[in-house]
Amino acid sequence: MSHEAWMTLIILIGMFAFLIKTRLPPAAIFMGALTLAITFKLAPAKELLHGFSNTGMLTIGVLYIVASGMYSTGAIGMISDKLIGLPKSIMGAQIKMLPPVAVASAFLNNTPIVAMMIPIIRDLSRTAKLSAKRLYIPLSFASILGGACTLIGTATNLMLAGMVADQLAKNDAGAPAMRAIQMFDPAFVAIPVTIAGLLFIMVFGKWLLPKEKSFEEHVIHEKRHYEAEFTVEKTGHMVGRTLRSAGFTHSVECDLMMVTTEHNQEIALDFDYEMKGGETLTFSCDIDHLPDLWSIFGLLPTNTIQKIESERYTHHLVEAVISPQSSVVGRRISELPIPKSPYKIWLVALSRNGKPVKGRLADTCLEAGDDVVMEVDDAFFHEPLNETEFMLTRRLRGAHLQRTNRAIVASVITVAMITFVTMGYMSMLNAALLASGAMLLTGCMTMKEAANSISYSTLAVMAAAIGLEAAVSGTGLAHTIANILDSLGGGNPFVALAAVFIGAMFMSNFIAHAAAVALMFPIALSMASDMGTSFMPFAVVIMLGASYSFISPTGYQTNLMVYGPGGYKFTDFFIIGIPLTIVVCVLTILLTPIFFSF
Repeated sequence: MSHEAWMTLIILIGMFAFLIKTRLPPAAIFMGALTLAITFKLAPAKELLHGFSNTGMLTIGVLYIVASGMYSTGAIGMISDKLIGLPKSIMGAQIKMLPPVAVASAFLNNTPIVAMMIPIIRDLSRTAKLSAKRLYIPLSFASILGGACTLIGTATNLMLAGMVADQLAKNDAGAPAMRAIQMFDPAFVAIPVTIAGLLFIMVFGKWLLPKEKSFEEHVIHEKRHYEAEFTVEKTGHMVGRTLRSAGFTHSVECDLMMVTTEHNQEIALDFDYEMKGGETLTFSCDIDHLPDLWSIFGLLPTNTIQKIESERYTHHLVEAVISPQSSVVGRRISELPIPKSPYKIWLVALSRNGKPVKGRLADTCLEAGDDVVMEVDDAFFHEPLNETEFMLTRRLRGAHLQRTNRAIVASVITVAMITFVTMGYMSMLNAALLASGAMLLTGCMTMKEAANSISYSTLAVMAAAIGLEAAVSGTGLAHTIANILDSLGGGNPFVALAAVFIGAMFMSNFIAHAAAVALMFPIALSMASDMGTSFMPFAVVIMLGASYSFISPTGYQTNLMVYGPGGYKFTDFFIIGIPLTIVVCVLTILLTPIFFSF
């Protein structure tokens, strides 16, 4: 190898060591490795920086915006309720989530599917009290397994099909037997591999997937608890749902205390009880989980100081302390609203001395020093009497209400985007840009929400990884690895098939999918020609090997997409990815010659 190739290898080893051994942000480590590659001129700077203009990276950035539009309108939540519901266990969640994701990924681009599933898993982990760490990696792996099942499921399959078509066009008499790759050619092997892979994840994931840290699961911190009251909207999403399916079971953080009818009759607490419009739900909830409760579609704060007329999705959640000079001191909440009050407020929750008050909020007299959580509009922050009425007012960040009146619009936009791409009318980037623009123009989200939805650190890692591939290829390191695999193939077709598959998988995990296909295609072609065998089994294992990237978070864009939200370490992918890789490797090598003979 050249000294540039050795330098590239050292940089890559150092990068992986930092990812495994340090707590530095992955984006910083990848950018550092890219900086060294530029400094030592391991490839032209234009090629090393190509990742920042790469269409794949840009597409993912735009898809974050489209997914945010689906989430901010509540469309994703409605779909999730129908398909997934509220599972009681990790296994239950995986059974309901992974097969549909795999099937959808076979016919649609898996990147938008994962982008839209990320907020669903985040909400599911909160409401069902399930570990998100045990759902994000399976989500990515299911999309990868499913995407390999058809020609259109992943770009690597299409790339290899194009290379085969080019080879057939040459009409080379000395070339091994081959034919054009058909739509479902990969499916013969990939479908049983996908089923086995999903079963492996579900069965062995409880030992191989990372657990939440014990202090996050078991240690209860002293926090201020509020009593919160919400009314079930009469035509809302909660009508007819059981308390259990809505996630209102007992928990330390947010405990359902009481259900009362419109006529103030208390109902015996039964979590299989179906909610009716107009009923009031009373909760004991800490300040950290109160915003999640407030943002549930179909619930309205029961008590009001002055009704707000504007659209609820424009409202904010604030925490405040009632001032001794406040006009509400000494009044029962049932006596509100106050005539001619300048404040338009819905009272969400009340805490006294850090604890929930006893009884119905309507019967509670407000006192100076009470902590209140209120739903307010923009005018509240500009009211001159604010400091007289309330002390220590602060906005609760991360609390957002969804634009449910735009849910159908967002869904239509997203379906149209996927349809145009699937039918080949335009590229994924083009369709995603149009969809994100349509989301903004139709009011499905604001510019601020669109900007905040993008995971810039994930995009930085992806751009740097693409740039480093130029160094790996440009210095000859990739060709050196390919030549080693070629020599391992020998004259045995099964050994050669295994060498091609392992080589494609290795390059896919640690270099790039495109590099895996581009470098392994001529090697496999040469092997098949030398042994006088058909090229078709080699074509299939290249497609699958270049798609199955489970070992490294940088090996596939969906792995990178869940890396940050899941709070994973680099080694978390190794622990489950290596045994899963062995399973799919063995099955692929055993099944391919059965369906595609040598």
